Amino acid sequence: MNGYENGYYKEITPSGFGICIKSKGVLYSEQSPFQKVEIIDSDSTLGKILTLDDLMMTTEGDEFHYHEMIAHIPMMHHKCPKSVLVIGGGDGGTVREVLKHKTVERVVLCEIDGLVIEACKKYLPTIACELDNPKCEILVEDAIEYIKHKKNEFDIVLIDSTDPMGPGEGLFTEEFYTNVKNSLKEGGIVAAQSESPFVNKSEIKKMYDLLKKVFPITATYTSNIPTYPGGYWAWAFCSETVKPLSYFADDRYEDILKTCKIYNKDYHNARFALPNYLKELL
Repeated sequence: MNGYENGYYKEITPSGFGICIKSKGVLYSEQSPFQKVEIIDSDSTLGKILTLDDLMMTTEGDEFHYHEMIAHIPMMHHKCPKSVLVIGGGDGGTVREVLKHKTVERVVLCEIDGLVIEACKKYLPTIACELDNPKCEILVEDAIEYIKHKKNEFDIVLIDSTDPMGPGEGLFTEEFYTNVKNSLKEGGIVAAQSESPFVNKSEIKKMYDLLKKVFPITATYTSNIPTYPGGYWAWAFCSETVKPLSYFADDRYEDILKTCKIYNKDYHNARFALPNYLKELL
């Protein structure tokens, strides 16, 4: 059983293994129209934990492993990202990393569940710290409908979604990816979380088959995330014109480097090197 029970947060993957974290109790628990939103206070170096429907989304202790990867890999491939859309990402970590780039004039956060935003602002302030930034526009609405009407508007789109189930299910379709592509300006880039290569093989295969139908350039990059299933995660890098590692924003690098815990140029370049089993899968 996933969730908090008897002093521990437990999460078991479909593969039959998982994670167990010693916890002090539940700080926040509300049922939104979409999902159960909880903040758990761990008795560990991980600090507080955000879960949605008893699945862990982020922890204070290792969130930078995810947020720095989803943001800086695509952002550093773009010569001058001014307008950025974050789909999902209600915890605010991706917005925080995007706003480290001095070129950004506007970041739109489109999150379907306002309770996630409220809970993270209150209980995870180090992650949600930039959600009140005047450059950040927060929309509590369905990104599937929002993106249908956007054409040639964003330099970068970051799909910081939940797993392909519940409110996140519609974010893994060819129609949605096509609308995302249409929302990009010339030279635009999309990065999307694409599950665990070790645990979610069938989901990854389906997702990349769809992405390759929509985007002429589709690549995969990976990194470790200690508390995610398998400890290993993947993101899709997609564009009509920009190839991975074809450009690097040296003019922004030093500013970004001094704020990051995991991201650097050498690490960036190595992210696109894939293990054999993932190459075969894709």
